[in-house]
Amino acid sequence: MYTDLERPPTSPARHDGKPSAVVIGSGFGGLAAAIRLGARGYRVTILERLDQPGGRARVFHQDGFTFDAGPTIVTAPFLFEELWQLCGRKLSDDVELRSLDPFYRIVFDDGTAIDCRADAAAMREEVARISPQDVAGYERFMRHSEEIYRIGFEQLGAVPFTSLADMARVAPDLLRLGGLNSVYRLVAKFVRHPHLRFALSFHPLFVGGNPFTTTSVYCLISFLERRWGVHFAIGGTGALVRGMVGLIEGQGGSIQYGQEVTEILVADGKATGVRLADGGVLRADVVVSNADAAWTYGKLLKPGVRKRWTDRKLARARYSMSLFVWYFGTRRQYPDISHHTILLGPRYRPLIKDIFDNKVLAEDFSLYLHRPTATDPSLAPPGCDAFYVLSPVPHLDSGVDWGRQAEPYRRAIERRLAETLLPGLAGEIVTSRLFTPQDFQDQLLSSKGAAFGLEPILTQSAWFRPHNRSEDVQGLYLVGAGTHPGAGVPGVLSSARILDSVVPHATARP
Repeated sequence: MYTDLERPPTSPARHDGKPSAVVIGSGFGGLAAAIRLGARGYRVTILERLDQPGGRARVFHQDGFTFDAGPTIVTAPFLFEELWQLCGRKLSDDVELRSLDPFYRIVFDDGTAIDCRADAAAMREEVARISPQDVAGYERFMRHSEEIYRIGFEQLGAVPFTSLADMARVAPDLLRLGGLNSVYRLVAKFVRHPHLRFALSFHPLFVGGNPFTTTSVYCLISFLERRWGVHFAIGGTGALVRGMVGLIEGQGGSIQYGQEVTEILVADGKATGVRLADGGVLRADVVVSNADAAWTYGKLLKPGVRKRWTDRKLARARYSMSLFVWYFGTRRQYPDISHHTILLGPRYRPLIKDIFDNKVLAEDFSLYLHRPTATDPSLAPPGCDAFYVLSPVPHLDSGVDWGRQAEPYRRAIERRLAETLLPGLAGEIVTSRLFTPQDFQDQLLSSKGAAFGLEPILTQSAWFRPHNRSEDVQGLYLVGAGTHPGAGVPGVLSSARILDSVVPHATARP
């Protein structure tokens, strides 16, 4: 299996003079970390417990349909381009990104709709159609979003917050930009129409946040989309995963599947390698965890080596909501359905409260419908459509027994879609599969089945979030949704970018 496995984890073994790095998990964060470490001279091994790469971005193939399991939106393509450039290639050599317009269609319970348009003038016309008196406020909000983007993303997105001093330096700018407000509260200062308030404030749900409590720094997402657009990878998000795996292998790195890490080994306060479920040991100079941050600290490190991220602190932390995802294919096509549709139910704020605060599974829901075949018909058999629909739901502290509740909940979603967007749906389905909060915990080892790790409230952001360079263990680094800067594909890729600042330069040894 590994040449290192039977050796004691005391001094790292080398076969080519390169220092070694082990990456736990092959989500976008782990893959990007491996590419960056490989470009800096490390010999990289990724350990993935599943049978394929991607983590939340893995792919399901079923009955001739291709389903991306998780993220489907690319809003910062330059972050992918950087990774290809590190390997002397162009992203377009391996992946075709296609821009989407509209980004999303939002369908409200009263039947009205808003298309979130790629073109700034077209979006201004859409705002004027909904509420002419809000056009000026909308334009002021976009200028404000741009300012937040310049500071929150361009200046701070790839900067490690390793000390309180780092936080103190940015606090004045964050306060000036309204960082103590929630996203929804800041948006409400600029526009009055409830539909526009939703359209400009729902984005925290993409990263596991409650729009009514998530810090308004996340208003930067509005300008991020305006600046870079919303894109889809032809072949599905899995095409990006496959491309990144190819880069890693081209660097001489490797990915080992079916390898579950059960412990990060520590000696004298320093990470020295990992122990696998089969008892094998793989030693390394550097350990990078792309596992859920709470799982990393709570399950992979012994309590004695943890000072900040203790069991008590992890138990008191606030975790993101989870997701119920239904993947399905239809024997017919629905050409009037956009690539991305947000279908709102009769309640919004009370439903959000049920999900995040009350932690109850409500009878109503708001849905996100993904129809990738609107852009890439090859993801389904001829004449068919591929879909997934997700519903934000509470994490496992709700006590919902998903083994019993999953199918009734799916049927309720099916009825709602048939009544609104997809007439006759029940008779058109030819393939189907489900993914519940229990699956997030059991398959992806996400604490409490939270889909996005720690909730992105102000007191769990930047310095307050688990650091990219572990506070507790030397030589241990974190990437992914649970560390700085947070969830979402741009945040996860940026977390790997930070490694360039905190991981020591590779030094070859004989």
